[in-house]
Amino acid sequence: MLHNLFGEHHGWLFERLRARLGCRHDAADMAAETFAQVVAMRDQRKIHEPRALLTTIAKRLVFASWRRRDLERAYLAALTAEPERLAPSAEDHYLLLETLVEIDRLLDGLSSKARAAFLYSQLDGLTYAQIAVELGVSVTRVHQYIVQGLRACYGAET
Repeated sequence: MLHNLFGEHHGWLFERLRARLGCRHDAADMAAETFAQVVAMRDQRKIHEPRALLTTIAKRLVFASWRRRDLERAYLAALTAEPERLAPSAEDHYLLLETLVEIDRLLDGLSSKARAAFLYSQLDGLTYAQIAVELGVSVTRVHQYIVQGLRACYGAET
């Protein structure tokens, strides 16, 4: 089953990804990860529309990759604004970036205002009143947003 799926659709998926990403290497990585996720599925026999499934998985991977790159660019931009003596080591840089990606994943289900309120509170240290002004909402609503963010982060641990 998997051998046939790979043989029949890998070339097609690779070409779609190459056209979308503009890079053969990235396309090859995404195609491999797409098929790795198919292999990890519980029952591949239930795949009735393989190209639709492969497209869906690949799109999610591409969007996650773009999102990660956007986070990395924002982090690097913030890092360049810091004095060199405060720059993290390569290991700290990697750990910080991985933490940002994980926080982004955890907050993914929140509304943009809830995500912004949580980040203003946790990263920028703004008060609820300051966040309310920034987002144009009530302080009570900011509190609700912060609770949603905390649940998203701490609920993931249980």
